[in-house]
Amino acid sequence: MNLFATCFSDGRLETTAAFVLAGVIGVAFGFWLERAGFGSSRRLAGVFYGRDFAVIQTMFSAIVTALVGLRVLVVLGAVEEASIHHMETFLAPQVVGGLIFGVGFVMGGWCPGTALVGLVSGKGDALVFLLGGALGSLAYAAAWPSLSGFASAGACGVCTLPERFGLTPGVTALLVVGVALAAFAVVEVLGARRARAEAGAAR
Repeated sequence: MNLFATCFSDGRLETTAAFVLAGVIGVAFGFWLERAGFGSSRRLAGVFYGRDFAVIQTMFSAIVTALVGLRVLVVLGAVEEASIHHMETFLAPQVVGGLIFGVGFVMGGWCPGTALVGLVSGKGDALVFLLGGALGSLAYAAAWPSLSGFASAGACGVCTLPERFGLTPGVTALLVVGVALAAFAVVEVLGARRARAEAGAAR
């Protein structure tokens, strides 16, 4: 029994109710992004300059919460494993796309979601970033006939970490939690070191 059925699993993804639900979730997500301080491109880009590690802490917290929560629900039988949608892996375009995304993040200080939050908050640079993203999307669409082959390069089907490394989902979840805890410890040390350096420079 799937107590946490989704619009996708129930085949209702294109219904009006699904769009309304998506809008409500999006507004709530944007609200909490702003509350977390992610409506500032300076704070978002700070991770790349060793000034602010909130992005790492928040992202790892979200990943661990979702991963552990989902594992618990599957073990309890509240969610069926087969109902979880997995996107296919295409190594070449996903690696290139990740690099482009990373470079854009460093240069613009935004990702698409946080840029929308920044725009709602009245940030002019967020508007410029979103316009650049829109132009890039149009350029990609125009170049699609030439890029369609590359878009499927390195196709691996549905490829998950447990399958790739021969681990159980539970062990994989524990390893990810361990990596997150290690990352938290490292950024705490780096943050404390930076705070001491700034305090020394201010004397």
